[in-house]
Amino acid sequence: MPENTVVTVRYGPYHACGVTAHRAQRLSGLRALLEENGHTVELEEIKDWNVIELIVNGEQVYNCDILELDYGGDGKLDDHCHKALEAVQKAY
Repeated sequence: MPENTVVTVRYGPYHACGVTAHRAQRLSGLRALLEENGHTVELEEIKDWNVIELIVNGEQVYNCDILELDYGGDGKLDDHCHKALEAVQKAY
């Protein structure tokens, strides 16, 4: 996958602290890791609960439960962030 690829991260709401809402805090590590590798990240809210999907060139290349991502951080120690980055790099 060439650098400067646009990666759309679609994410749904999840339940935390008694409130169900869209929260991007769990995406910070994923976003940091993708941008560090030269990709442009666009966030898009969806209605599906607990879901994260990575879209490259209109195709879904990775998905997982948003609660499986580490909260905050830079993504370097999060296995799911590395799997997502690998899926983006293999998208072509």
